[in-house]
Amino acid sequence: MRVTASTGITPGGADDSHPASGPSQAAAGTAAAGATAAVPAPVIPAQAHPVGIVTARPAATARPADGEAQISAPPAALAASVVICAYTLERWDDLVAAIASVRHQRTAAHEIILVVDHNDALLARARATFDGVTVLANTGARGLSAARNTGVRAARGDIVVFLDDDAHGAPDWLEHLLAPYVEPTVQGVGGAAVPTWPAPGRPAWFPPEFDWVVGCSYEGLPTSAQPVRNPIGAAMSFRRSVFDRVGGFSDGIGRIGSTPLGCEETELGIRLRQADPQATILYEPRALVHHRVTPARASFTYFRKRCYAEGRSKAIISGQVGSADALATERTYVYRTLPRAVWRDMRTPGRRRGAASIVSGLVLTAAGYLHGRLLQPVAARRDRADDRGGQARPAGGPTS
Repeated sequence: MRVTASTGITPGGADDSHPASGPSQAAAGTAAAGATAAVPAPVIPAQAHPVGIVTARPAATARPADGEAQISAPPAALAASVVICAYTLERWDDLVAAIASVRHQRTAAHEIILVVDHNDALLARARATFDGVTVLANTGARGLSAARNTGVRAARGDIVVFLDDDAHGAPDWLEHLLAPYVEPTVQGVGGAAVPTWPAPGRPAWFPPEFDWVVGCSYEGLPTSAQPVRNPIGAAMSFRRSVFDRVGGFSDGIGRIGSTPLGCEETELGIRLRQADPQATILYEPRALVHHRVTPARASFTYFRKRCYAEGRSKAIISGQVGSADALATERTYVYRTLPRAVWRDMRTPGRRRGAASIVSGLVLTAAGYLHGRLLQPVAARRDRADDRGGQARPAGGPTS
């Protein structure tokens, strides 16, 4: 495959109007895009419009003489730092499997960095267990964003790779994730995250268009490398230079413990594109990880909470970077992907509960977004009062 200025979503291909097979149809196919301008809606790290490619910060590997780069193998000169963030001993076995999967990659990582988020018992056990792994305590505020930033500051590689502590990569995951960086204009690459459901498998009511709820790729993403707005957080990477240029992940957006907030990678992707409108982030579905879904996350209770929290997170991002950028890729998801999914499930025996879940998820996400936007003026007044040294009345906000 080639990454050139014409790479992107084209009519008749894996585009917004004709999404490719998703995770229920192909192991590496995933996720969709969209939201409305009139009705604030979901919040999904989604497929973006095609973007041009311009030379950014040169990588160590030179471009071929014809000006195009064949994506076939990772650039040998680029070193990858794999950052894994963990916060609880309850996922210890998952963490062990995640680190083992990195150590058994066909393409070796330069280093593995484990960041422990404010858990002294987990920190001590990890330091006593994992030889050859740099184990650090999160030096920032509690939460995934600050933990990732701690890992970025410690990373020495050209590429910083992020893997969730409850995910493990296929043996060629890192190879496929690094391969697109042979093109020096590629600034980030995300892979596909396939859910590993608890027994007896995917709940009948859980639509594949909402696999983002459990941190996985979802129905509608392309099945070949394509430009996207932002990657899926469970398995993503950026050039180290990106963080030097635009800063790290924003606090107050990402997950804090088990609180199901998110969208910090969405905000970073938007901020990168605003700083460099022609910067390219690719989705590479061959870079595959398996992401474990706990029984609690396979419940409708979690589904409701996660959809609502995602709307709140997207409201925060809209306040920071503007609703035009924050909601740009959600329109197709709402107007095309979800209506097609509802029609499919209504016509398929035994799947009508899935149609009801789609409608519920959309309504809850939109409600979370509206709630978050309504609370923003309150939070702004409180911040102004704090800046003046006054006493502001406590109020619930998007990060509460």
